[in-house]
Amino acid sequence: MEKSKVVLLPCDSYEEEKIKELLNAGVNLLGGISSIVKPQEKILLKPNLLKKSETEKAVITHPAVMGAFALLLEEAGCHQVKAGDSCGTGTTRKIMQASGMDEALERHQVTIVDFDEGVRREYPQGRQAREFMMASQVEEADAVINLCKMKTHQLERITGAVKNMYGCIYGFYKAKGHTQYPDAHSFARMLVDLNQYVKPRLYIMDGIVAMEGNGPGSGDPVSMNVILMSRDPVALDSVFCHLIHLDPRLVPTNDQGEKMGLGVWQPDQIRVLLPDGEISMEEAVRRFGNPGFDVDRTPEKNDWWVWMAKFFHIFQKRPYIVQEKCIGCGICVQSCPVEGKALQFRGKKAPEYNYRKCIRCFCCQEMCPQKAIRVKGLRF
Repeated sequence: MEKSKVVLLPCDSYEEEKIKELLNAGVNLLGGISSIVKPQEKILLKPNLLKKSETEKAVITHPAVMGAFALLLEEAGCHQVKAGDSCGTGTTRKIMQASGMDEALERHQVTIVDFDEGVRREYPQGRQAREFMMASQVEEADAVINLCKMKTHQLERITGAVKNMYGCIYGFYKAKGHTQYPDAHSFARMLVDLNQYVKPRLYIMDGIVAMEGNGPGSGDPVSMNVILMSRDPVALDSVFCHLIHLDPRLVPTNDQGEKMGLGVWQPDQIRVLLPDGEISMEEAVRRFGNPGFDVDRTPEKNDWWVWMAKFFHIFQKRPYIVQEKCIGCGICVQSCPVEGKALQFRGKKAPEYNYRKCIRCFCCQEMCPQKAIRVKGLRF
């Protein structure tokens, strides 16, 4: 079986022209731009636009990476290019304007679109999800390019290539999905189904400055100085895991992604390519890895004690509010997808959790603008 290729591009700055040259080299290692998209096709660029944030905080895909790939497409004669995302809060245009991404894209004739319409699509071959409420702009595209961000995630450990496609789900149905697929593995299987339904042509990960710790929205920026590219999102996420000394098997989207045929995570099935040649996974980790990267590396437990802990809702990972950081904005309450809400204001400045209702989706933690919500407890 042919191995999956993951291109690793060393890059220590967000200078658009430099990034464009690197992306061009990476695309050529994967067969050239003409093997990925055609000039006459309608192309959608799908970044990570979780919420409004300064670029230096590493919450969203950097505008320079978006602009560089848009320039690459422009030079290849692709002139029907759009960019959008189903954001956690806000709209595509507002988040792009706040970061300057709108200027970077419009300079290269990319149309910015808000995902403001949804269409229901059946997917009978899905293993976990048999239908999706898709953003109509995704359905209209001939080719989708996934431009994700290298970040940690409280539910899936990391958010990378596979997870970024959840932004193709329309509006309210993103929150609803967390109630339909409330644990990490069922949610991962749904994400794998979604990737197999959309079939992005290319996955690009902005890891020049990544996010560690309390990701995906409240962590800390850390320089990783790499861009990763692949047609196999599982292999790409696996390389990400190796670089941060995280066992790829511990990431549900990797585990389920390989079992369901989306891609491969095992290092002996992956070729790591640099612009100047192929290197082993061990060499990639030695040269570009960060053993101090703050990510959850605890192994999953699976025994009767864990079953009891889950049944009685004890010791499990759960969100909590750092009282002195909370400003009482209520965004966490609005973000909770549970009917009746798992956290509410009860006459105090900060909301309070009802952990018997909480499904541990961590949407509240993702959306908190003050980094006031953290996660504690054991992973089962």
